[in-house]
Parts: sequence; C-alpha cells; structure tokens
Amino acid sequence: PAEDGLPLLLHRPQRHDALRDQRNRLQQGHPEVRREWFLKIYLLGHGISYSRSPAMQSAAFRAAGLDWTYELLDVPPDALTHAIQKLRAPDAAGANVTIPYKLTVMEHLDRLDADALRAHAVNTISRDGEHLVGSNTDVAGIRSALEDVGLTDPRGAKVVVLGAGGSARAAGVALEGAHVTYIARHPDTAGELPGHVAAWSDHGWESNVRSADLLLNATPLGRREEMPLRPNALPKQGAVIDLVYVAGGTPLVRKARSLGLRTADGWGVLVAQGARSFEIWTGKPAPVDAMREALTP
Repeated sequence: PAEDGLPLLLHRPQRHDALRDQRNRLQQGHPEVRREWFLKIYLLGHGISYSRSPAMQSAAFRAAGLDWTYELLDVPPDALTHAIQKLRAPDAAGANVTIPYKLTVMEHLDRLDADALRAHAVNTISRDGEHLVGSNTDVAGIRSALEDVGLTDPRGAKVVVLGAGGSARAAGVALEGAHVTYIARHPDTAGELPGHVAAWSDHGWESNVRSADLLLNATPLGRREEMPLRPNALPKQGAVIDLVYVAGGTPLVRKARSLGLRTADGWGVLVAQGARSFEIWTGKPAPVDAMREALTP
C-alpha cells in the first residue's frame, strides 16, 4: 500500500484472464485445476435483495459457455473483511461491489486500476494471481448513458449530481471537464469531489437544476417510488440520467419523459457496467444481448 493507505495503482491497467490461468494450470498438471474450473463471482453489498446482477451475469456465463456461478452476499458491515477473504479462495474469480461498500472496500484490496483510483471507489474486483485488483466499471456504464442522452463530450456542460457516494464519484470521472455540482446529505464528510458540493438540506440547489444541461441521480431514491426532487425543478431543456433501475422507470425518469427531456435509466447502465466487469473477469467479449434479455420482464 502507498503511504496514504490506499492500494498502489498498477503501472499499466491489467486484466486477469481466469480462463487463461486455468488452461496454463491444466497444461502444467495442476492438481486442483478441475475444481477451480468452476469459478465463483460474488456480489458484495448490504440490503441488496433487489439486485438483478445475479440473473444478468448468470445468463452471461451460460451464453459464453462458462460453468461459473454468481452469488449475492448480503454482508453486514462487521463482516466485510471475512467476505473479502472468500475472494482469495482458489475457486473465486472476483466480485462486484455495491451499496454501501464501494468506498470502504478499497482498503482491503492490493491494487486499483486507473478509473478506480480516479473515482476513489470500486465496484469490481478481479484476481491477478494472489492479488485482488479493484476496478470501477460504473464509469463505463455512465459514459454509455451519456452517449444515450447525446452528451458524448461533457466538457463545459452544467451538471447536477444527486449524491456523493461511490456512484457519484464514478460519475465525476465520466463527466471530466463538466461543471459539476454534487448534492450531498453531509457535505462536510463527502470527501474530495471534482466539483462544488452543496447540502441536500439547502433547497436552493434545485434552482440550479432548472438551468442544468444534465441532472444525474446517483442516490437510491426512486427504488421505492420516491421522487428525489420537486417535479417542477427538472431541467428546462437538458437531460436526465437515473442510475436506479425499476420496472417501468423511476418517478424521476417518468416525469422527465413526460416533459420531453432526453433520458437514460439504470437498466442501460447496469448492462454496460456489467459487460465491462464480465470482460475483466473472463478476458472474453461480453454477450450483451443475453445480458439484456435476462433483464426483460
């Protein structure tokens, strides 16, 4: 680890091809290769029974001809260290990380890739030999959403991001060059973010949304039909991205669509980030069509 306690950045982004290593062990007569061929991926989070990642990634493994499993682990805060140790077992190939561990998981890893280091958040863990490598594929997912709403080059754009956690930090990387305001419940503990941080309790920020080029919701609000801001505070002519995914769209997305605004929701982001995670774990192209189909009601 570096002096600040964070894992060191890889000199070059590396991808662990678990299949390649297994083939090498098979050729070398490794005694445990047969057992290790059936590898496991985990989803680490807390209160995440709603997640569709297990269905999506399991479909991806089947489509790619991999006899791998994807297991959801609901991890209480005091059990995160134990859960990380499961990733060091011979039959583990990696994990996804979600709420609330995208930041705290970093101290348990050996290395970070470039996007994870810039975002100061991790949502994907892979194996590089005995080392656990943290990546941030949320960045790729959000870039895909930006393309969907016509904001391929966000430089100079006025953006309001709701939230200051791991997903908001990934958004900051994807929005490099934009003028970003983050709305945080606790600005004093939000840490370093690449933009202005305003308090959620100060509703003056809603006036900034009206003139924004983009409103991006990086909070869980919307999963239970909550509206994260007043309906009359949406951008006049901009776009809306909501990282939450629910059938039929969140209240925020539905309202934005009714106003004729360009929108992207969490379903597309889920597939895009999941595809990148799949490629990191396996070294194979992601079967995106199969992943999308697995999410179809």
